[in-house]
Amino acid sequence: MRGLRSTLALLVILIGLGAYIYFVTSKRSDDRGPKQEKLFTSVEADKVEELKIKSATGDRTTLKKEGGTWKIVEPIAAAASQPDASAVVNAVADTEIVRVVDDNPGDVKEYGLDTPRIEVEFTSSGGKPSGRLLVGDKTTTGGNLYARRNDEKRVVLIAQYQESTLNKSTFDLRDKAVVKFDRDKVTGVEVTADGKTLEFAKSGSDWRMTRPLDARADFSAVEGLIGRLESAQMKSIVPGEPSSSDLKKYGLDKPSVSASIRLGSARATVLLGGKSDAGVYARDGSRPDVMTVDNSVADDLKKAADDYRKKDVFDFRAFNATKVELTRNGQTVVFERVKGQGETPDKWRRVSPNAGDPDTRKVEALLAGLADMRATSFADAKTKTGLDAPALTVAASFDEGKKQERVTFGKVGNDVFAARTDEPNPAKIEAEKFDEAVKALDELSK
Repeated sequence: MRGLRSTLALLVILIGLGAYIYFVTSKRSDDRGPKQEKLFTSVEADKVEELKIKSATGDRTTLKKEGGTWKIVEPIAAAASQPDASAVVNAVADTEIVRVVDDNPGDVKEYGLDTPRIEVEFTSSGGKPSGRLLVGDKTTTGGNLYARRNDEKRVVLIAQYQESTLNKSTFDLRDKAVVKFDRDKVTGVEVTADGKTLEFAKSGSDWRMTRPLDARADFSAVEGLIGRLESAQMKSIVPGEPSSSDLKKYGLDKPSVSASIRLGSARATVLLGGKSDAGVYARDGSRPDVMTVDNSVADDLKKAADDYRKKDVFDFRAFNATKVELTRNGQTVVFERVKGQGETPDKWRRVSPNAGDPDTRKVEALLAGLADMRATSFADAKTKTGLDAPALTVAASFDEGKKQERVTFGKVGNDVFAARTDEPNPAKIEAEKFDEAVKALDELSK
């Protein structure tokens, strides 16, 4: 009986505590006040299909959405910046009233609303809902903006941070990409700078340099070049269509840099001219407009051929090699990978000259060392490389035997050079890595 009374007492306490918590939290919710009212209560951002924007500078821009994409139709016909256009729409749809200043003002001049600094007019699908947002001066504290709807007399305050989104000039609302192309369709790249031309062609999933020489290209370097062209942004645009004398003035009659992206039979080309106060004059080869881009765009397009060459001496890696033949001092040592069964890992077997089972970890270390060799520079025809009397030759099969490569090493004094059958000139490599590979091979040959 005593236990029952204790249980009932605890139950009463818990009920009281729950009631207290509910009362306190509900009171706090009430203290927060009513939720802020939106300036435009029925606007759905994704239904807005036309915008007319007047910026604080006086620019007036009309944008229309066609097929889900925003385009500028006045004062020019141009692609629009999708993020900026969408941001304006979202700002209009989401703008909240911070406070009502005056429900029935006699004169709105004191709020800067007689001649609003910023105006945004919008039209939704089917014409409804539509409206106009008028933005006047900042409050004396600068934290808010005076504003009103075109269909209301009252003056309200909206958050000042909205200004940076709404106050957009025609240039602000343009798509600022210098050149547009579908990256997935790129088949080649050509860059001419200071009279020298580089060309790259895609071969499967790899890139190869085809001019000024035929050589393996570094995948990341070529993709970086394409990305630089894709991301190049105009800093300003020169008004009006340029004349031939204008092009000469801008250095675009004989561009200092020409970069073309090949997309099958089509091309997208960027031309760079002389320097301007804002950077470098530029053109999209398919349009007459002259613009300026950052100086770094020109600098990035003036790299030398060696900057784009693949520096890895070998294409294979220790994990995908299946057979390796190493010839030194007239003796050839052959290692073959033996596939493991079930959970048994692969191992390496020495096939010749004396068959045996070397330490797999040491073979893997040798292969990893070879795969880690990289060119520090490339030799010219006058360089003595020692390749006429090879110090080492490595022939490797990899990717389940589907691919093969052969590299010959020469040594002159302390310098080591590596030549591939698919490269036009030898690469100079770090002598230490070569010496480590020879030492590992000698140990595994026993």
